[in-house]
Parts: sequence; C-alpha cells; structure tokens
Amino acid sequence: MAFDPPARPYPVTALEPHIDRQTMEIHHGKHHQAYVTNLNNAVAGTELEGKTLEEIVKLGAALPPAVRNNGGGHWNHSLFWQVIGPTAGGEPSGPVAGPIAKAFGSYGEFKEGFTKSA
Repeated sequence: MAFDPPARPYPVTALEPHIDRQTMEIHHGKHHQAYVTNLNNAVAGTELEGKTLEEIVKLGAALPPAVRNNGGGHWNHSLFWQVIGPTAGGEPSGPVAGPIAKAFGSYGEFKEGFTKSA
C-alpha cells in the first residue's frame, strides 16, 4: 500500500490573509509530498510495507529513523489539513473544555491571554 497525501479539504486561498496561497501550495504539494515519498521509499521491501499509517506510527521509537520521521511528518500534516481550516476553531467542547475553564476561568479569558502573549 503506497501512501498519498490527502486532498486539501479547502482551496489554497481559503486561509488568506493569515496563510497565503504560495505557503499552502508549498506546504501541501512539496513539503507534505516529500514526507509521503520518503515514507514510501523507507517502507518499501520491509515488513512495514502494506501496513496502515496508524499501524506504523503506533510503533513509535521502535521504527527506523527514516520511517519514524517521515511517517510522523505525514501523520502530522494529514492532521493539519483536518484541524486548520476556514471554518475551524471556535470554543472547544468535550474533554478539553473543562480544563481550559478551570485553568483560565473561561474560553474567552484563555483566548484573550493566549492572544496577548502571542
């Protein structure tokens, strides 16, 4: 099973003016693609060939460095395309909401403090 980067779920201009078209094109078409190409080369002919990305990254430190680094890069970039987007963000819910409210008083106060220190 050869790996491929996922399709971007939004146009390359969707994050402007915060992230410009050129940055998005380079990040997906060159940077992420390089992780995928290198991962495919690193697993070719090994016992890892044919495994899913999830099966591979679960092996963590036991992996050869080329597989660990490129598999991790592919995993992280695939996550990036899912969580960074024009409609992403907003107030958190689920297990992360409580600790934020406890530590900062509210999500609004967390966001304000985070923005001031950025």
